Amino acid sequence: MVAQVATVTLGYMQYKQQGAAGKYNQSVQNRNAQIAEQEAAQMEKQLEFDISRFDEKVDQLQGQTTTRIAKSGADLDSGTGLRIIRANAEEAEKEENIIRYNSKMGQARKFEEANFFRIQGEVARQTARTAQIGTIMQTGTSLLRMGGYSPGKSTNVSATDGSS
Repeated sequence: MVAQVATVTLGYMQYKQQGAAGKYNQSVQNRNAQIAEQEAAQMEKQLEFDISRFDEKVDQLQGQTTTRIAKSGADLDSGTGLRIIRANAEEAEKEENIIRYNSKMGQARKFEEANFFRIQGEVARQTARTAQIGTIMQTGTSLLRMGGYSPGKSTNVSATDGSS
């Protein structure tokens, strides 16, 4: 009887530890997911900052270009001067689109990373649950063996009604 109590106690302790480990591993992965999402949010803030600085540089470049064109005596409203200003504006727009695209791709990667961490957390939790089931089965098997049950041993008892 003492051996059976010890088996149940040890099985229960192992069961609890497996559950705690699964919850802990899941919480670690959930925290990793939160960090990835925070990094994505930071990328969005960085994008706005980068775009603001880029726009300032473009405005500065356009101002310098306009001044040079005006000093050269070319017409800003038509001809080469206008084409240069338009080309600069188109190039700036392309660059801004590239900056936005790269940032959005980075953010998407971070969100995917967060999802992957959550999936890993679920897997860790399910693995712990599977281990817990194994512990229950192992404890049950040990108890049955202590009680004299053996899977190969026949336990069929035929009833006799006294009419032989």
